[in-house]
Formats: sequence, structure tokens, C-alpha cells
Amino acid sequence: MHRRDHDPHGTPDGQGPYGAGEDRGPHGAGEDHGPVRYGPPVPDPGLPALPGLVGVLAAAAADTRPEPPGGGTVLREAACAYWARRGLAGVPSDVAAAPGVQALLLGLVAAHGGDVLMPRPCPAAWIPQARLLGRPAYHVPTPAECGGVPDPYALLETVRRVRAEGGRPRLLVLSVADDPTATVAPPELVREACEAAVAEGLHIISDETWRDTLHRPHDTVLLSPAEMCPDDVTVLTDLSGGLTPAAWPVAVARFPATRRGAVHRARTLDVLTALGALVATPVARAAAHALREPEEVTGRIRQAARLQARIAAAAHRAVLAAGALARPPQAGRHLYADLGPLRTRLAERGVTDSMELEEYLTDRLGAPAPGGHRFGDELGALRARLGTGRLVGATPDQRAASLTAAAPLELPHVANALSMFAAAFDELR
Repeated sequence: MHRRDHDPHGTPDGQGPYGAGEDRGPHGAGEDHGPVRYGPPVPDPGLPALPGLVGVLAAAAADTRPEPPGGGTVLREAACAYWARRGLAGVPSDVAAAPGVQALLLGLVAAHGGDVLMPRPCPAAWIPQARLLGRPAYHVPTPAECGGVPDPYALLETVRRVRAEGGRPRLLVLSVADDPTATVAPPELVREACEAAVAEGLHIISDETWRDTLHRPHDTVLLSPAEMCPDDVTVLTDLSGGLTPAAWPVAVARFPATRRGAVHRARTLDVLTALGALVATPVARAAAHALREPEEVTGRIRQAARLQARIAAAAHRAVLAAGALARPPQAGRHLYADLGPLRTRLAERGVTDSMELEEYLTDRLGAPAPGGHRFGDELGALRARLGTGRLVGATPDQRAASLTAAAPLELPHVANALSMFAAAFDELR
């Protein structure tokens, strides 16, 4: 492994949203601050649902039979075919489905037991699941080039320290195509991190929700941990990342084809059953259709990726021009901005931490801009996730025009939206 600069001390987050078990409001310990209690919305693609998916959903609307816990055979077979096309073979008995990634991840964490490790920052949906189960969650620093995957040396040091303090690290949750940083981890880093995790006896949950949203799929190499460590990785995918609308919640998990994997799947199904976390039958039918990837679906994926690549790149340029920092977005429909270099100007406006930054940017942008504290980042760090989906248009006609335009940035509604976006940051220069 190649050493990278890092902070070797992972931070526990077992109780509150700011780490070290402390639940604080913006002005000190113990103060409640309501908005922290609610997760930010999934980044909106700003695009209408595909007619084919709507048709499948509508055709199944009269079916009153519930899907079984973990999803029916049709949905699980479609998920197997989806993964097989990505080099991950499997059978339906190794798959489970749930109404959204939160319920499915809760079941996975409960099934494995022990403490949870995750990168800093991480998706907002991860931390609450460990909290609900009373599990300590330790954040591990990521390398400079990307988010989503922990620095291997920081991971090893965190595992050693947690065990020395009496902890039981059992799980590593990571995302190769990452929310919130919108980066894609290089294969070398993925391999090193996974080798380190498996050597320490950790099971890996690989959240691959955003793998189908790569901005330049032919220039970006995405390596799933399940390709390297098939017996030690459970793959998790929320279809709202690239296949279905967020309003139709469904997520699928692919368990290792081992005896231990079967045990963990059975335990996960127990949790989903206890929660009543069943996928609605019409949604399951639409999800299965999307997972089979007919041309309508794959065409939309390609169009959306091209559009978001251009929109996100323009938003990234605007953030950098104002003096802020952000890694170049490579996937998804957002970017993760660090406004630390603008701290003085923000302080003049009463913004001194990420909660206040969230309120300030949400007001200025007219759209949710969740602060870094929601993603496990330090409260004092002035970071926020900026959605780019709303920049494609405010009406269905505008969004459709953006999707098919050869030069979407030249469309008046897109140019105006980007100008307003840039203005929110220009005033901080």
C-alpha cells in the first residue's frame, strides 16, 4: 500500500450528530436544534419519470398482493441480471429488497453486530442506522483525491485503537461512487482499503447507489469491492440513484454466496419483517422493469449523465471562482463545497459553522444545501453539499429541453440558473 497523508484517529459517532457521542446545538452542549434531526433529501435529478416506468407502475396498481419481506422473485431475479451485467454474478436467494436504503441498511447493520466504521464524510443515510441500534460508529479520514473510501492506514489505526479501547469493529461501510463528495475512488485505493478491512476481519457493505451516474463512464474506472473480495462484501444499491424516481422507494442488497452470507441475509429479513419494511407491489414491478435496463432506461441514464457532467462542471467552476474549494464532481447530481477559505466573509454574515452555512446557502440558493455536519463532517468545517439537479430547469418543458440539447449551458433557463448560483458565491469574494 502507498502511504497517504491522513489523520489516523477515527472519530466515534455513537450518540450525537457531531461525533464523540456529543449532541450539540450551534451554541453549545445539550441544546436541541430541530433541523439536525431530519435527513436531507436525496439529490433530485430534476427530470420527469420515464413513461415506460410510469406505465408499468400504473398497470400493477390494482395488484393487492403484498411483496414478501426481502422482495418477490421477479424483483430479485431482475436485480441479479442487473449485477451480472456488471460482472457480479448471483442468484435470487442471495438478494434482498426493501423500501429504501435506510431500512435495508438498518437490517444489514443489525444482522452483523459490532461497531461500524465509515469514511468521513459519508452519506447522511448511514449514521442514523447505527444510532438507532445503539452501535458506535467511527469515522475514518479519506485521502485527498476522493471521498467514500477510507485511507487504508487510517483504517488500520482506527481498528487498532477501537479494539484497544474495548470496542468490537465488525463492519466497514463505504461507497466507491460517493455521496456527498461526488467522487469516484480509484481502483488502487479501493483494493488497498478492502484488503486492510478483510485482513482485520471486517465485513464490507459497499453502497453503490451512484455507480450508474458516472459523468464520464468511458473515462472513469469503477471497481466494486465485491469484484475483489466476493466472500466479504455485501453490495447495496438504492435505485433512486440512477434508475427510478426517489418517490418510489426501493433498494436491493446482494449478499455473498456463502453460508455466512445466507445467515446475514436471513437476519436482515427478520429485521425487515419486524419493521414491516415491504416494497409496494407496483413499485416492485416498476423497479424490476428498470433493473432489466430496457433501452428507454439506459438511454435516460446516458442522457442524464451527460447533462449532469456539464451542469456540475459549471457549478464547480463557479464555486472555485469565488475562492472556495471542491473536488471535481465525477458522479451524481451534486458537489461538496468547502467554504473554509471564505470563513472571514461568512463570519461577517453570522455564519461560523456548517449548520449556519446550511441555513445561509439554502436561503441564498433557494434550494436545500445540507451542511457537512449531516454527513459526519466536523461542525466547525464550513462544508455543504450543493445539488445541481435543480439547475436543469424549473418546469417539465425546460427539463426536457435541457436533457436533449446539444449545448444545454447555452439554454436561457440553464444560463440564468447558473448565473444565480454563481452570484450566491461571488458575493463572498
